[in-house]
Amino acid sequence: MYSGSSDGEASTQKKIPAASSMLWVRNLRRYIGSGAGLGSESLMELETKRILLDIFKDKQQKSAEAGTIPSFYKKKPEEGSISHRVQRLAKYRFLKKQSDLLLNADDLDAMWVCLRENCVIDDATGAEKVSVSLDMKEQIGPKCRRFFSPSNFMKFEKDESGRIAILPFYLYVMRTNEFHKIISYKIPLDLDLKVSLTQARIDMSELDEDSDGFLQPHEMESYIRGLIPNLAQLRDMPAAFVQMYCRIAAHKFFFFCDPHKRVTSTGKACIKKVLLSNCLQELMELHQESEEEVTDTEQAENWFSLTSAQRICDMFLALDKDMNGTLSKQELRDYADGTLTDIFIERVFDEHVRRGKSGGGNAREMDFESFLDFVLALENKDTPEGLTYLFRCLDLHGRGFLTTSDIHTLFRDVHQKWIEGGNYELCIEDVRDEIWDMVKPGDPLAISLADLLACKQGGTVASMLIDVRGFWAHDNRENLLQEEEEPEEEQ
Repeated sequence: MYSGSSDGEASTQKKIPAASSMLWVRNLRRYIGSGAGLGSESLMELETKRILLDIFKDKQQKSAEAGTIPSFYKKKPEEGSISHRVQRLAKYRFLKKQSDLLLNADDLDAMWVCLRENCVIDDATGAEKVSVSLDMKEQIGPKCRRFFSPSNFMKFEKDESGRIAILPFYLYVMRTNEFHKIISYKIPLDLDLKVSLTQARIDMSELDEDSDGFLQPHEMESYIRGLIPNLAQLRDMPAAFVQMYCRIAAHKFFFFCDPHKRVTSTGKACIKKVLLSNCLQELMELHQESEEEVTDTEQAENWFSLTSAQRICDMFLALDKDMNGTLSKQELRDYADGTLTDIFIERVFDEHVRRGKSGGGNAREMDFESFLDFVLALENKDTPEGLTYLFRCLDLHGRGFLTTSDIHTLFRDVHQKWIEGGNYELCIEDVRDEIWDMVKPGDPLAISLADLLACKQGGTVASMLIDVRGFWAHDNRENLLQEEEEPEEEQ
C-alpha cells in the first residue's frame, strides 16, 4: 500500500504545470507590471525610477554629442626630464627649420635683379611692373618661389595687363621674411629695411623657456640685449648701463602688451602682441647709422633711445631725495616741476602702487617699475593703455564712470594751482561743461572710459584734470598752434 501511495503522489507531482505557464501567474504579473495593483508609495517609487532613468539617458546622449571635455591645464615637464629634453629638441629643430627658410642677402639680391630684368616700365606712371612667368620662377631659386604665388600677387594692385609694381612687392618680402641682423640695405627711394617679423618671432621663441608663447621680463630683456650690437645708436652704450637700459626698454613692451598684468603680477607679454605692436618698430628705428640723421626731439620722443633711458634714470634719481630706491608721495609731487595735482598723486598711489612690506602698515613707496608705468602713462595719454591707467585714477569711487561731482573735485586742485600761478579767474562749472561738450558721452550724466576713447580727446581731458600745465596748454591751444605755424612759413 505504501509503495502504491508513493507512486500515486509521484505521478501527481509530475503532472503539475510550471508556474510561468499558469494563467493566474501570467495575469498577476501583467497586473503588477501595469502598476494598477500597486499602492501609492510603490507607484511613486516606480515613477521616480522612470524619471531618473530618462535623465541618465539624456545626459549620456548629450555627453556623446559633445565629445570629450578639452583639457584646460597640462602640467609642464620637469626640468631635466626626458619629456622636457624631447620638447626642447623638437623646439630647436622646428626653429632651425624655420630659420633655414628665411632669405639671406644673396637671395634678396638675386630676387631684386630678377625683378628688374623682367619688369616693364609703365608709360603713364613710370613705375616698374612685372607679371609672374615660369621662366621667372626658375631664375629666383627655390627659397624665393613661395613668395611668387598667385595668392601673394592678389594682395597687390594690378593694372589692365595683370602686372604689379615690383617695389611694393619687394618691400612686402622684406617685411614678412628677413632679417636676423639689422642691415641698412639700400634700394630705390633709399628705403631702409627693417627687422623681419618672422625672424623676430623665431628669436623670441628661442628665449621662451616654457614654450607657452609668452615672454617674461627677463626673457624680453635678453632679446633686447641681443639686439643692442646691431642697433647703430646703441652700440656705444656704456657696459655698466646695459642692464638698466634693457630693464627700461622691456618695460614698455609689457605696458602696452600686458597693461593689466593679467598673466602674472610682473607681467607676461604675448609674442604675437609684441610683434604686432608699434613698440618693436620704434625700437628698430635705432638702426640708423648716424645719430645726425635723427633730431634731438626725435631721440627724446623715442622711448628706446639712449638719451631717453638716461633721462628717465636721472629723473628718478633727482626725485628720490632720501636715496632709498623708492619714491614717496611727497617726492613724486616734484615730478614735472610740481604741476600735477595732489589728488592725482594720491590716486596714483591708491590704484597703482603696492603696499610696502616695511615702514608700517600704511606705508606705500613707488618702486622703479611703478615709476616707469607712471611715466609711460603720462607720455602716452592718447593711447588706450595710457588712458586706461589714468582713468583708474580719475574714477574716485571706482564706479567705472565720472560724474559732474567727480569732475568738480578733480579740477578744484587744478584751479587752485592756476590761481597761484597768477592766471585769470575762471569758473569751474564752465570748464566742466566744456569737458562734457568735448566728450559727448552716451549717458548725459556720466563719462565712461569708452566715451573718452571714442571722443579722440581723452588725453586732453585727462591732462586738464590732473595737470595745471596741461590745462594751460588747452586754454592757449590757438596761440600755440599759431606759434608752430610761423616757423614753417619762415622756412
